[in-house]
Amino acid sequence: MSQKPKVALVLGAGSARGLAHIGVLQVLLENQIPFDLIVGSSMGAMVGTIYACGADIYMLDKMVAYMNTRILFDVGVPRMGFISGKRVSDFLDLLTKKKSFAELKIPVAVVATDLIAGERVVIEEGLVSEAVRASISLPGIFAPIVKDDKVLVDGAVIDRLPIGVAKELGADLVVAVDVTFGPGKQTVINNTIDVILTSLDIMSKLHFDSIYTNADILIQPAVGHISPKEFERSREAVELGRKAAEEKIAEIKNMIEAFDK
Repeated sequence: MSQKPKVALVLGAGSARGLAHIGVLQVLLENQIPFDLIVGSSMGAMVGTIYACGADIYMLDKMVAYMNTRILFDVGVPRMGFISGKRVSDFLDLLTKKKSFAELKIPVAVVATDLIAGERVVIEEGLVSEAVRASISLPGIFAPIVKDDKVLVDGAVIDRLPIGVAKELGADLVVAVDVTFGPGKQTVINNTIDVILTSLDIMSKLHFDSIYTNADILIQPAVGHISPKEFERSREAVELGRKAAEEKIAEIKNMIEAFDK
């Protein structure tokens, strides 16, 4: 007897490349692809939670395109990170309307990394903005979130594309969006941030190779030529996200229709 599957949308880490998630979401919504759960790491967590908080995904596209993201970076005397993150926290409070996970229109799980235990942390309760702030905290760049006995940093450190989390949360079908290891990847090293971001990519590759086949559908926008720092190229990233999603729509629909639990 056929039964509607529980579909999870997994949005991976990727800094500016992760803006492609906006385009993917647009196409999935336009084609009425149902998803019952969003799991996000780093930029994937940010885009996924902002959508789940009720934001218009098209307005988010326009806002990022005209925004000077440099105003969010409050650089100070380094202690645990060059950027304190207060401005980013305020920005996230605004975009998420200070909602808690319980108030979201669709369940979301946010992945971060606990430096103390050296373990993945899956956040599903509390303030959404605080969880996202932890998940995007690049080690050495952003000051981490210290909470209880944990020191939380970027989800990409331990799980760039958290397919396993979606499975653990009961997903029958997983549509995963990877914005790091797709076609046309280019590496340019000019400064400290480039060194940190590229090091994270290299450390993540072995894990990615071992888990990406667990996704039922893998969408990989061709954003590899966009630097993780180039937020000014958001329109290009969004359009590439749209293109990659459009190419997978028929496959996604067929898989959902053919599901037989």
